[in-house]
Amino acid sequence: MSSTAWLWVPIVLWAAFAQTVRNAAQKSLTKAHGTLPATLVRFIYGLPFAALWLAVVMGYSGTPLPPASPAFFVWVSVGGVSQILATALLLAAMERTNFAVASAYSKTEVLQVAVFAVVLLGEAVTVASAIAIVIATTGVVLLSAKNANNAPGDTWLSQAAIFGIGSGSLFAVAAIGYRGATVALGEPNPAAAGAYALVWAQTIQSVLLGGYLYVRQRKGLAAVLGAWRMSVLAGLMGAAASAGWFTAFAMRNAADVRALGMIEVLFSYAIARRMFGERISVLEGMGMALLIVGLVVLCVQL
Repeated sequence: MSSTAWLWVPIVLWAAFAQTVRNAAQKSLTKAHGTLPATLVRFIYGLPFAALWLAVVMGYSGTPLPPASPAFFVWVSVGGVSQILATALLLAAMERTNFAVASAYSKTEVLQVAVFAVVLLGEAVTVASAIAIVIATTGVVLLSAKNANNAPGDTWLSQAAIFGIGSGSLFAVAAIGYRGATVALGEPNPAAAGAYALVWAQTIQSVLLGGYLYVRQRKGLAAVLGAWRMSVLAGLMGAAASAGWFTAFAMRNAADVRALGMIEVLFSYAIARRMFGERISVLEGMGMALLIVGLVVLCVQL
């Protein structure tokens, strides 16, 4: 194993933390301005930071921009559009249940990523990784189970669950798209591949969703453009998270990256308790313990 083989692990941990902060900022914007305008924030405010990151990476490496193929544009477009829809569904779920549980629902994506990776990318999932994914996902199921912290009727058939699980499906497709895009570049520098794919993804997302809102929800668009303080925070942390995810996808298969990314659920519970006053039940504690065991299994077998 090379000395850099573990680098994707701290990169994913950073991405998960940054994404949790971004989700918290977007949740606040959703309440004030609506789901789609809040969704746009992570893209349009994140794009300048993504472009800056690309400039830093390319300046440091001293290499030209990676050559982009038609396959790259197909994969990055699939990832970008899926991420727009996934983020909108996640924010809609957060409107219907608490912050941490909505995040847990979305983490059912990991099982779907493993399946999609085998079918679409031909990436094999090791036995140890599969065991880790099952253990961690079981923990997420417990975290999502109805308990005293959930709103009445917050079950697996509730709107919150349907939106949350739906967001997980689309995040899985986005992960596969971004993994496919970074691989299609054939760029040996993971940071360069990730930064380049990120700029293209956020450009596509900003144009598509920004254009839609300009036509259909101009007031909401104007509102989030005016709420620049919280929006800049969401954009900055969103770009930081995406830079981490894209770099990790260039280094490691999608299933392992998203499995380790489930640690975001633990970060979500910490923020939910700190910022939103949401308490953790015994059942949720058991779920978190299983989630941690799954992540440890994943890391030990690397």
